[in-house]
Amino acid sequence: MSEWRFLLTPRWGGYLALVIVFAIACSALGTWQLNRRAEALAEVARIDANYDADPVPVQEALPDPAAFDIEQRWQVVALSGAYLADEEVVVRNRPFEGSSGFEVITPFRLDDGTVFMVDRGWIAQGSDGRPSDVPAPPAGEVQVSARLKAGEGRIAGRTSTGDEFATIDLEELAARVGEPSYTGAYGVLVQSGADATQPPLAAARPERDEGPHLSYALQWFVFALMAFVGLGWAANQERKALALTAAEERGEAPVSAPAPRRPRRERADADVEDEILDRR
Repeated sequence: MSEWRFLLTPRWGGYLALVIVFAIACSALGTWQLNRRAEALAEVARIDANYDADPVPVQEALPDPAAFDIEQRWQVVALSGAYLADEEVVVRNRPFEGSSGFEVITPFRLDDGTVFMVDRGWIAQGSDGRPSDVPAPPAGEVQVSARLKAGEGRIAGRTSTGDEFATIDLEELAARVGEPSYTGAYGVLVQSGADATQPPLAAARPERDEGPHLSYALQWFVFALMAFVGLGWAANQERKALALTAAEERGEAPVSAPAPRRPRRERADADVEDEILDRR
């Protein structure tokens, strides 16, 4: 073990510490990717369970207007009541198929008097930076379906101006309406057939994609392992170098393997003829 004594030096202790820190960082990043994969798989499960399910009354799905369970995301709810067209707002900077535009949020007064926010879809941004023409919602009593989503919080530095909001902040929308409202979730309007191709445009179906998180996680764990393998290789190289130096100091020549013998080449007729001519 004396030939490995150099590993006890401060220099190699520092190398080991660096490798440990690197491996811990790689392991943390790998674990983070696994957690992201778990979140993606949970979202896929919610899409499968909720997106195409039969609608249930919103009062049954959300008995507490201020509460929302993430497992209810994409759940289809039935709404019966009337749109409050005068309270309609738009939410800016919303992407759709590579373009920026607005989401149209129209409060919907239910038959029991409470207000539920409905995202009627996306509209393009005009040349003046304002929304293009927004078709009015149906008038009078209607029955529609919507898919639940959690409300969005406020973003620092982004404020609402008039009927143009920065985010789908349900607390702010409820304050604007001034009536008892659902503040835990809002609904993305379910559209089908010709309605889905007319503004406001329906949101695209969410993708069932877990992403590349598993492969990224495995890569980070391999990096952590390779750091220790590399340290071991470097230590072995130094051991060999120290052993060679010690042998030279003792005057011991390193033993080298004998050179391989070249196979004797058979003499060709031309070689024999050349030899005869040389003797003349």
